[in-house]
Amino acid sequence: MILVVKSGGEAALAEWRAHFAEFAPGLDCRWWDDPSLDPAAVDYALVWDPEPGRLARLPRLRAIFGSGAGVDAIAADPDLPRHLPLVRCVPPEATQRMGEFVCWAVLSLARDARRMARAQAGSAWDYFEAPFAAAERTVGIMGLGAMGLRSAAMLRGLGIPVIGWSRTQKDVPGVETFAGEGERDAFLARAEVLVCLLPATPQTQGLIAAPLLDRLPRGAGLVQVGRGVQQVLPDILAALDAGQLSGAVLDVFEPEPLPPDSPAWTHPRVTVTPHVGSLPSRRERARYVAGCIARLERGETPPNLYSPERGY
Repeated sequence: MILVVKSGGEAALAEWRAHFAEFAPGLDCRWWDDPSLDPAAVDYALVWDPEPGRLARLPRLRAIFGSGAGVDAIAADPDLPRHLPLVRCVPPEATQRMGEFVCWAVLSLARDARRMARAQAGSAWDYFEAPFAAAERTVGIMGLGAMGLRSAAMLRGLGIPVIGWSRTQKDVPGVETFAGEGERDAFLARAEVLVCLLPATPQTQGLIAAPLLDRLPRGAGLVQVGRGVQQVLPDILAALDAGQLSGAVLDVFEPEPLPPDSPAWTHPRVTVTPHVGSLPSRRERARYVAGCIARLERGETPPNLYSPERGY
């Protein structure tokens, strides 16, 4: 069996090969642009942002694996072989890492870590007292999939109250949940820190903008770990300047990388991170993909299949 890889650049191929040799010894791991590779011999593809039309030129392809939880760059290919399984990469380690990141971001906002980082950069002893404890503010999580559920559990473990919103009704122990457009405003009104973990769909594009931000309690915090296309960055910065938001941790952007001249880099209330919220290691992703391939070889359905109807 041949797995073609386009993730991390050609320099990462040796590492991918080493990990797949551990978890799927019979798998031949090849680079996406290997000139000696016969396209008709490829069984599986592990990709992040393949050039449109390339996957359609692999006639024996049996499944496509995204190298991350989001597969919108793959699904956007107009020539994508839509009869094939498209598997999102959501190993257990990814949900744990996202939970850790969300907890770190919420605590950073509570302790004003951005202010301390700026003070250190300027060699300034800027003593101040945090106006509230993290457990005194309710965190509202938009998106109650695997990432949202793990984040909610970890936040609750820190004693932080959590509410949640999702497209359809979810029953989450210890978390008051809201569902659908009709309950979103009630959810937002109570979210003193908003965490966006929604997938990229036509319905979520441009969602994190002034109309939504204005429905949050004044002085709310924002943690954006969904997708960059969901946020209108000028609206977020304007809300920060007006005091509607007190701080923001932004891990996703459109485009990426964030351009050097973006005002987000230097804004005193913004912490920028380079889309690393839930990124598992290549070894963890290789183990997950190898397990999915084993399922497919047994005629079973792998987990986390992309659904065109849902958009994720």
